[in-house]
Amino acid sequence: MQMTTPSRKRRLLWQIPFLLFLITGTIYIIKQQQDAPYQHDRGTVFGTTYSIIYQSNENLNKEIMAALNAIDQSMSTYNKGSIISKINLNEQVQPDEMFIDVFQLANKVSTETQGAFDVTVAPLVNAWGFGFKNGTFPTPQVIDSLKQFSGYQKVAYTNGRIKKQDPRLMLDFSAIAKGYGSDVVANLLKRKGIENFMVEIGGEIVTRGISEKRLPWKVGVTKPTDDSLNVNQELQTILNVTNKAMATSGNYRKFYYKNGKKYAHTIDPLTGYPVQHNILSSTVLANNCAEADAYATAFMVLGLEKAQKVLERHPELMAYFIYSDKNGKNAVWFSPSLKDKIQN
Repeated sequence: MQMTTPSRKRRLLWQIPFLLFLITGTIYIIKQQQDAPYQHDRGTVFGTTYSIIYQSNENLNKEIMAALNAIDQSMSTYNKGSIISKINLNEQVQPDEMFIDVFQLANKVSTETQGAFDVTVAPLVNAWGFGFKNGTFPTPQVIDSLKQFSGYQKVAYTNGRIKKQDPRLMLDFSAIAKGYGSDVVANLLKRKGIENFMVEIGGEIVTRGISEKRLPWKVGVTKPTDDSLNVNQELQTILNVTNKAMATSGNYRKFYYKNGKKYAHTIDPLTGYPVQHNILSSTVLANNCAEADAYATAFMVLGLEKAQKVLERHPELMAYFIYSDKNGKNAVWFSPSLKDKIQN
């Protein structure tokens, strides 16, 4: 039976107040969100600094610090009581869920980059780091010795434990943990219903929504310069990173020269020696910061051409490389999909 015209009118009249209530309520909620202040939390964690900006009437510093401390307790080599420190000392310990997540992601990136990313490379990096600092480089014998107990394929997660083929093997998540930490804090803010934030830990960033200026979040990429005192902070470019994660790898102010060309102090896990590739700074944008962090490191090892091939296989990643060209001059290459995010 069809509804009569008067019945339709009565139903419509009943719906109007309800719709007005919904509209008014929505406007009120939006206004409340717009009027909420931006909180600024800063400090140190994982041996580096952090800065977290988020729009909220409530300051969440205690919950943020609890999340960061949990990560520190899991995977910080600066924390002698952490899970990773105990594993490195060959103590019997069951890794937590965060540790497993990072370990498995690290293995995935290692496989995708043919070992260019490797969480067991720290002893080699340290040997060369001290060498560059003191002017006394490690000998081939030292390198060969260190390579015997490095290599991501020599460690696995099985039956709830980390199994190492050599007890001297050491894990170091420093090239992925800061990005993971940024992801964890970002997810905490999302669960709280926060729409506008920027999380930055040691330069690894996750953003959402808009900044205090009611504009998209923008982050500068520092130009690599021979400036050991860190005085020159000239920017190469500015990127729009709204609703993205971004990580940068590169020894901006530490280079060595060979045949008139400049190279960053990046160690190839496969050879144990500094890479002869010319990328000076590798910036990666991805959907999560841990992945961006790991790939940014891997691309420094791979060099421009091999990094471009990895990017072809992973369209979800975008990269911005500053490299030294054949004439020793700084040059830039970036993913075509990144073009709209460059805010020169």
